[in-house]
Amino acid sequence: MPTLTGDFRGDGTAVRRHTAAVEEMLAACPAPPERTQKDRETARAAHRMCDMLRARFMALHADQVYEELTRGRSLQLELEDLAERAAGMVPGLVPSLPQAREEQALPLAQKEGRDIAQGVFFHALLRSRRSGAHLVEAMLRPTRRARELLPGFRSRGRADLGAVTVERRCGVAYLTMCQPQSLNAENDACVAAMETAVDLALLDDGVRVGVLRGGVMSHPRYAGRRVFSSGINLKDLYHGRISFLSFFLRRELGYVHKLVRGLKTEEEAAWPAETVAKPWLAMVDTFAIGGGAQLLLVFDQVIAGTDSFISLPAAQEGFVPGAANLRLGRRTDSRLARQLLLGGRRIHAGEEAARMFYDEVVEPEHLDTAAERAVRQLDDLAVSANRHLLHLAEEPPHAFGAYMAEYALQQAVRVHSQDVTARLARFHDRSGRTAATASR
Repeated sequence: MPTLTGDFRGDGTAVRRHTAAVEEMLAACPAPPERTQKDRETARAAHRMCDMLRARFMALHADQVYEELTRGRSLQLELEDLAERAAGMVPGLVPSLPQAREEQALPLAQKEGRDIAQGVFFHALLRSRRSGAHLVEAMLRPTRRARELLPGFRSRGRADLGAVTVERRCGVAYLTMCQPQSLNAENDACVAAMETAVDLALLDDGVRVGVLRGGVMSHPRYAGRRVFSSGINLKDLYHGRISFLSFFLRRELGYVHKLVRGLKTEEEAAWPAETVAKPWLAMVDTFAIGGGAQLLLVFDQVIAGTDSFISLPAAQEGFVPGAANLRLGRRTDSRLARQLLLGGRRIHAGEEAARMFYDEVVEPEHLDTAAERAVRQLDDLAVSANRHLLHLAEEPPHAFGAYMAEYALQQAVRVHSQDVTARLARFHDRSGRTAATASR
């Protein structure tokens, strides 16, 4: 591995040359599915050396990299834009656009693990107080799609985004997750749709409160029932259709963080705060698993049916459950947090521990009435001011940025770990057998 001197241009050249040599070596190897065990070990070691070199480069030059990419922080760039520009500025620092596209087309088990370089890159940027704060703020900007759809939403009061619908009624934006076959499991498309829906609710001055609920399922096991969320779509992850930037990082820095902080806009409507933020209510039908349970930790009120449960099985699946490790400790004691995060404990609505997550538990047929009552409580200007200060005290921006820095690196490494690939393969085999049995 080359020695870095602290000279930005010289160190960039060292990264380019070293990674180019590794790419030549990998190109001479068989494709990932055809590699022998020795080939795989050689490739992993080569990638690891490259990622360590990238980490050293970014430890020395993260702020200068960000300054150049954003023209002295005059540009508000999103994750994908930053990564694409970085690949051009320092070749080999992150995957090039062709490399990223080639990788994205492969099943998880056949990928080279280039996402780890992206994890290294964003770990360093987010870890910097100056660059990280600017990036986190940039990710609170409204999406282009939301701005395009806003005039129509303001006039019609409804938008169908595919995976999510949003409807305004009497000052309330009702967001409904609509993935009926997958039990509202999230993938890249769902994250994009959710962010657009959240943006519309926050941008529309006719909306004072937001409500999120799962739609009615067509999945054979839950047909005709509402389900909140089953978390990440493991089938899509197995087939390589879940991306590191557009799913794992964008989800946390995008719509989930917007639920907490609101939108960063240039409009005067945000004053005296820095963002346009509104209270949010979640309605939990049947279950909130994984990412669904993570969402409950950022809502101002949560109402659940008596037949519902929550669980956070990410550790059993092999990866990190978003920002749950950051937020769960505020809701419960450390022992229960570890039982949920490390042991996969399931908590049913009737248990005492459920009070840490649910504000109210009612019979399923009374959820709508309870939600109407909760919306009336949240529809108060003083609520918005107080929730802003609560979030500031509970999750200071610098603490969130520091957590996301570690999350970016740890999650990228975890997703491409051999044990995760093996667990997903077992899940895929089980789900295939279950589907075959159900069809007979």
